[in-house]
Amino acid sequence: MSIGTEKIRNLAIVGHGGTGKTSLTEQILFVGGAIPKPEPVESGRTVSDFTEEEINQKISIKTSLSNFLWQGVKINLLDAPGSGDFFGEVIAALRAAECACILVGAKAGVQIETIKVWRRLEQQGKPRIVFINKMEREQADFKKVLEDLRERFKRPFVPITVPVGSGPEFKGVIDLLENRFYPVPGQMNEEKSMEIPKEYAAIKEEYYTLLIESAAEGNDELMNTYFEQGTLEPEQIQKGLSLGLRNNRIIPLFAGSALSNSGIRSLLNFLVSAGPSPSGFQETIVKEDGTEEKVPIDSSSSMSAFCFKTTIDQFSGQLSYLKIITGKIVHDSEALNPREGKKERIVKVFTALGKKLIEIPEAEAGDICVLAKLSNTHTNDTLCAPEKAVRYKPLELPTPVFSIAVSAVSKKDEDKLSQLLLRAAEEDKTFRIDYNPETKETIISGMGELQINMILNKIRDGQKIEINTRVPKVAYRETITKNADAVYRHKKQTGGHGQFAEVSIQIRPLPRGEYYAFENAIRGMAVSKGYIPGIEKGLHEAMERGILAGYPVMDIGITLVDGKEHPVDSSEMAFKIAAREALKAAMEKANPVLLEPIMNLSVFVEEQYLGDVLSDLSSRRGRVLGQEPLGGGIVEVKAQVPQAELLRYSIDLKAMTSGTGTFETEFSHYSPITGKVAEEVIRAAKEAAAAESH
Repeated sequence: MSIGTEKIRNLAIVGHGGTGKTSLTEQILFVGGAIPKPEPVESGRTVSDFTEEEINQKISIKTSLSNFLWQGVKINLLDAPGSGDFFGEVIAALRAAECACILVGAKAGVQIETIKVWRRLEQQGKPRIVFINKMEREQADFKKVLEDLRERFKRPFVPITVPVGSGPEFKGVIDLLENRFYPVPGQMNEEKSMEIPKEYAAIKEEYYTLLIESAAEGNDELMNTYFEQGTLEPEQIQKGLSLGLRNNRIIPLFAGSALSNSGIRSLLNFLVSAGPSPSGFQETIVKEDGTEEKVPIDSSSSMSAFCFKTTIDQFSGQLSYLKIITGKIVHDSEALNPREGKKERIVKVFTALGKKLIEIPEAEAGDICVLAKLSNTHTNDTLCAPEKAVRYKPLELPTPVFSIAVSAVSKKDEDKLSQLLLRAAEEDKTFRIDYNPETKETIISGMGELQINMILNKIRDGQKIEINTRVPKVAYRETITKNADAVYRHKKQTGGHGQFAEVSIQIRPLPRGEYYAFENAIRGMAVSKGYIPGIEKGLHEAMERGILAGYPVMDIGITLVDGKEHPVDSSEMAFKIAAREALKAAMEKANPVLLEPIMNLSVFVEEQYLGDVLSDLSSRRGRVLGQEPLGGGIVEVKAQVPQAELLRYSIDLKAMTSGTGTFETEFSHYSPITGKVAEEVIRAAKEAAAAESH
């Protein structure tokens, strides 16, 4: 039998790199009886980090799925990477889970990825709990980190477990809900509770009142009881905390040590008793007209599920990870993919324990399952009952910030390289591959140098393909700055029919972004209507290569004012050539300039690095538009910067901010460049053209 929606808990384990997410997952799976012993990350044998790259790098790169039963409740764990280069995996994990567990180091406190995850959770209004990990480390300080969290995020953090001691003196945790003490486990590595020793009673009392007050805020009924009686019963406290967490009004806080297996049981007991089940949480359907509609997670409706992740396994082929929104997925059934308009055959249904797939007969709404070998289904697709087509909103992924141009050293490897890059883009939706016909380059883009290098190294090592990489070319443009006119006569006589056409045009600059306007102002029949399309073709041809550096021309208005034709020798081709040359001649007189793409840039940095970032932006010809403190010592700087100055910004910002700064970009507009910068661009373009012609 499948597990009912109420008996499911989906938990995304997230946080900054190095906070111990994979170690915590490993201990939870051990305590939950899913694995015989917890493995250290260094061993390369953890459940979560099973790909070759993860084992070699000793970091998480993909979100892994695992599950176990605890007190009759199925807990699905999504262990997400901590590096900003793999933030797309974090977004997928948060989409599949109703609750996030944010890990924070007991020494380091809040870090940049903590803040990024927090911002994402705030946008979604999603419940979260915090686990202060590594209490066994030197300089661990529970109270300091708790203050840091409250100061940065201005939210009610409610300790459920509090540590006794820290560093080498860390003795275990007091569970305020259970009113029990869990000492750090001994050799058997099994956490057991006992009565709270008298000498620790004061620690409990310090936090217990806050626990009751926070629970009372769960709903009005509990608040009235608290006012009348001055306290709450344990089951009332539990109910209040459960409501407060689900409604995102409180943030339950836990402490412990993943490596010492301390604080794990309290976390699991709380998840089962007070953690949110998927039941009633809502997902967003996008209708055909683009409008959105919310639907609750509900097992009684017909089947629908969202594919939040795809991997390609060398043995199992394509694996699709699905969050079931309504109904249930059953083996040996059919489902519709509305995007493709095709049916998929569901032969087997699996649940996962890292790379290990476990076959199950069915999975209900709220659960997460894995389907193998779906031929048409990709990340962001919906599967649903054939009789009721729906499509769920795709993942809201960040824009890639780091791009390089790639090519195979050997021409015979080009097609194979393209296929492998497309496969990588299928698995990781923040990795993109585009061909730029203008610069004739294959451009790959991602969230950072680490992500890109890992993808390329995997191809190099696995397929023995040599790959060239370089900084991408910038797509410059050319335009004019004043009005001009030109007449061009195309005349050729070569035995038999000749070629004749004369075109007279006026050109003018257009506002930025209007690209092109054409007006036929010829009076009478100087040029037959049948030749006008040829003239426009010629103008477009001339606009493909400007006269300064051969870049496309934009924002130009052209008026055809006069022309001449010959009854025998004129043709569409002759008028095309005449128009092309007329535009070139007019542009020579219209004071042409180069245009460069300008990007909107948002940089997220800690205050201590703000001065460095601002002076760096001005050295990049950037224009700072404003700064906004986001809380927690993080500032968002908004600026407009030429794209040419941002090609290596991902690497430079990391160096400037000790790896803590992040940024987002989007295209804004084209802007003129003159002087030395323009001269350099023109010189480089001419050198490249000369090299191509040899």
